[in-house]
Amino acid sequence: MTNIAILGSGRVGGTLAAKLAEAGHEVAIGSRNPADVSSRWAGKPVTVTGTAAAAENAAIVVNATPGDTSVERLAALRDALSGKILVDVANATVRGTDGMPGGLVHPGSSLAEHLQEALPDTKVVKTLNTMLFTVIVDPHSLKAPPTAFLSGDDVDAKATVTGLLGDLGWPADWIEDLGDVTSARGPEALMLIVPSILRNHGMVPFALTVAR
Repeated sequence: MTNIAILGSGRVGGTLAAKLAEAGHEVAIGSRNPADVSSRWAGKPVTVTGTAAAAENAAIVVNATPGDTSVERLAALRDALSGKILVDVANATVRGTDGMPGGLVHPGSSLAEHLQEALPDTKVVKTLNTMLFTVIVDPHSLKAPPTAFLSGDDVDAKATVTGLLGDLGWPADWIEDLGDVTSARGPEALMLIVPSILRNHGMVPFALTVAR
């Protein structure tokens, strides 16, 4: 059992919180407005608190905040995140007029790299950002095996995150370690094809994968 904080209470954060709690972890959702969120989790094995308190009490922290504001939000938690693993599942995109990703906030770089730069004492691992949120906790729901990409500088942190992915239902051979944190540029840039996928197929479960 691991103490895990989920920063962000939207669909991605909520889906992860429920599944990780079901897997036996102690899970807290960190929200800027915990009073507005706590009623949704009444009677469930997930606590809701402020972002700083959630981060301070966790061994592993998941960034599920909006990617275009993640660096600013998490930099303010630098002390609370020191020495911890930060699992970054967010995408930092510029929204087009249709609300879909139309560009990258960090072209030529990645959100994961900017988080690692802002949080030098934190071990950032990028993963789970190349799929619809439902697939994150139910990878076997797709007809073809999806891929969970990993990017990060710390080998031990990536091994820990690999174990966490196993708790979410990901077989080890569906997980692809791409290398150091700069390799997150690839998976993050892949988000730019998502609008076309959604226009062609609708809001159905999907994931970008490596066909073997």
